[in-house]
Amino acid sequence: MEALHQLLLKKIDNRIDLEKAWALRKQVFVIEQNCPEELEWEFEEESVHFMALINNQVVGTARWRKTEKGIKLERFAVDANFRGKGIATALIQAVLADLPNQNGDVYLHAQIQAAGLYKKNGFVEYGEHFDEAGIEHVKMVYRPV
Repeated sequence: MEALHQLLLKKIDNRIDLEKAWALRKQVFVIEQNCPEELEWEFEEESVHFMALINNQVVGTARWRKTEKGIKLERFAVDANFRGKGIATALIQAVLADLPNQNGDVYLHAQIQAAGLYKKNGFVEYGEHFDEAGIEHVKMVYRPV
């Protein structure tokens, strides 16, 4: 866990950082997971983006946006060399702390293999599993204890 002592979580506020986050998302979702690239770049302008850095290297990214159903958390990605070190949990907590007060649900569409991570962070599964970008997902809603 020593790497986390150097972890910096940052709300993205400039194009250069956004492009660095996009590069990581492309690596994780388009190259590693073979998601269609055109789906990766939806809703960019209306989203609030975050990045996780270690020694100025982007190691994680996430975003949130308002939808008709509430606030949707999306695009959580961690560099393959840094997975299992608590970076995703740190990103989840940073994103949740940034959300405005509102009346709808806070939710996400979790890849099945990541559902346990979100459960540990206060999310509960809601509904049936479904396919999104060729990967099995489940809707999860934030229900803090």
